[in-house]
Formats: sequence, structure tokens, C-alpha cells
Amino acid sequence: MVNAIHFLLTYSCTSQCNHCLLYCSPEAPGTFTCQQLREVFDEIQRMGTVDTVYFEGGEPFLFYPLLLEGVRLAARLGLRAGIVTNAYWATSVEDAEVWLKPIREMGIADFSVSDDEFHQSAGKSSPAKRAFAAAVNLKIPCDTICIEPAPAPPREDVQGKGQPVTGGGVLFRGRAAEKLTAGLPRRRCEEMTTCPHEELESPRRLHVDCYGNVHICQGLSMGNLWETPLSRLVREYHAPRHPVCGPLLRGGPVALAKEYGVELPNDFVDECHFCYTVRKALVNQFAAYLAPAQVYGVT
Repeated sequence: MVNAIHFLLTYSCTSQCNHCLLYCSPEAPGTFTCQQLREVFDEIQRMGTVDTVYFEGGEPFLFYPLLLEGVRLAARLGLRAGIVTNAYWATSVEDAEVWLKPIREMGIADFSVSDDEFHQSAGKSSPAKRAFAAAVNLKIPCDTICIEPAPAPPREDVQGKGQPVTGGGVLFRGRAAEKLTAGLPRRRCEEMTTCPHEELESPRRLHVDCYGNVHICQGLSMGNLWETPLSRLVREYHAPRHPVCGPLLRGGPVALAKEYGVELPNDFVDECHFCYTVRKALVNQFAAYLAPAQVYGVT
């Protein structure tokens, strides 16, 4: 049962982080409109199971009025709302409070700030630390997201299967698969027979973007909500029949590669690295389900 919708409010970002799951950057296209937000919230209301929404990116504060509209719509429906940001806008604690006060007044349940070496957050003073201090001052529930350097494996005690990434090691999807895998220890493909991170059969959270893609995992779509309403997509989703999720459920990335005859090197850093690489090879074959192409570095 889906109980959380994460809005990829925009693919645009102030940074171009090597670990980014979505290939976000200052040049990345794709941003919601207010009308699109309203349409998705209408579908959320029809679903009747969603109690939480998040606004992420990219960097959602780049489109601040749009972010405020999203939080307002969530509050109107009585939904728990959260925001994930790199806090580029926190030039001082006082200034950060000005940005956050309207959000606090609408009601926000979680404010998460990326505070790690990928986001230039070293030292005692950084945008992330200033934004966090401002949130504390305003009594906004807040936390930090700290991703460890690439050689550190994901920690099971930090992230449960199907849960948002809030810490631990890098997941080798998106730009991370291209930029951060060199020189890391490898495992044989035959070992990678499951998906250890996502709930493919019955996802509890989904990410949606302005193109209409309903992400089960970054770049792995259930379908397009502009073509088929979100409530119907979720109701009719049957993982074993999905052309990508089906093989993954039956035998992980190795089954996906065998199903479609994708020949690759026989060693990868982990399941995410292997799965992402197979999916990238299948983007043209399954454009409706492996989307948007920009998440695979395809322009």
C-alpha cells in the first residue's frame, strides 16, 4: 500500500554531485508547474492511502513559490509534509529563518538538510549547518542527511528496504554508477540475485516527476501519470507483469540481464551498480518504464 509520495519538484540543482541518483545539475531540465502539483494532489486524495509527501529534487528551493504551493496543498489535505534541501540559500542563520518561517506557518513535519562532503559542508559553518540552526530556532522538526564516501558500503541499520536514503554509503545509481565505482572492490554477478533496497512488489513510497514518471526506484517507472491517473496506476500495478520489475523479483539484476540478453562484464560493485548498468542498456527498449532517459545520463 502506497503511503508516501515524493515529489521530484525539479531536476535542476545548484550542484552536480558525483553521487546523485538522478543526474541533477544546473543544466538538468524538468520542473513541476502549480497546475501539475494540483493534479497530483487530486490523485493522492483519490488514492486515500497516502499520509506523507516530500518535496525533493534536484533542489526544491530553486523554485521557492512552487515549493510553498506544494506545502500549502499538503496542509490543506492534512498530509504530513517533508522537504529535502542542500540549503544553498542559507547565507546566514537569520536569512535562513526568513526562508523557513512561511513553511513553518503552513506546518512541516520534517526538514532534512544534506550535510556531507558531497555538498561542501565541511567545517563549522556551512549553508547546511546554518539552515539546520535556523530550523532548530524555529522549532521545525529537522534532521541531516549524511552520505559516506564511496568506499563505505550501505549500512543496514541506517536504511531499511523501501525507505528514503538518510545516511550510510553511496547507492551506485545515476551519476554515482559512472563517477564513483572506479577502483572499488567488485563482486561476481552470479551473487546478485535480489534487490536489497527497494520494495518492487508492493512499494510503500513512490517518486513522481513533472514528466509524469512514477518512480519505483530512480529511473524505474510504474508508468506515466499524465497518461494514466496515478490512482489507477497504483491500483493496477502488478510487479510480476512489469517488464523490468518482474525479472528483478524473480532473480535480481542477473535475471534481468539474462531475460533480455544483455552481455556485460561479470563483476560490479553491488546490486545497484549491476542493475543500473543493465537498465541503462535497455533504455531504448523500454522507454516507457526506464524514464526519464536523463536519469541514465542520456541527453
